[in-house]
Amino acid sequence: MNSSNKIEVVKGDITKIEVDAIVNAANSSLMGGGGVDGAIHRAGGPSILEECETIIQKIGKLPTGEVAATNAGNLPAKYVIHTVGPIYGRNPEKENELLANCYSNALKLASELNCRIVSFPNISTGIYHFPKTTAAKISLAAIREFIAKNKTIEKVLLVCYDSENYEILKTEISGKIY
Repeated sequence: MNSSNKIEVVKGDITKIEVDAIVNAANSSLMGGGGVDGAIHRAGGPSILEECETIIQKIGKLPTGEVAATNAGNLPAKYVIHTVGPIYGRNPEKENELLANCYSNALKLASELNCRIVSFPNISTGIYHFPKTTAAKISLAAIREFIAKNKTIEKVLLVCYDSENYEILKTEISGKIY
């Protein structure tokens, strides 16, 4: 099975899809916020926040592109993997690499946790203003590179809440020939 068969673009609510790990587009404090981060914390319940607080007490803030895992609380998953996406325009020389790291580091941690199915939101394309087409290309490249080398991950779901990200990702994923 080639990497394209392992990646699926889905339109929907990431908090309602059954997977092994849900990736959260978190802020560096891991304390919940707006967008997908707030939705995951609300749907998952207080146990996620409790574990986030413990992580932050140990490490301070979670750096951009890095990851940390918590339980999934009431979500239909085993884990939430929190990652901090780059804010577009803050670090132009490194922001593409930092966004790619969000995806590859989350998949690496998911693999270490023996997860087979992982769902991702559109990291940094909301309030962090990363251009959606650029983010789609970066995310797909990072995911393809990881799953080409790692056989643990069987399926990656790219879950789009909005139609624009959905259409962009569908075009990007189908426009490539392998």
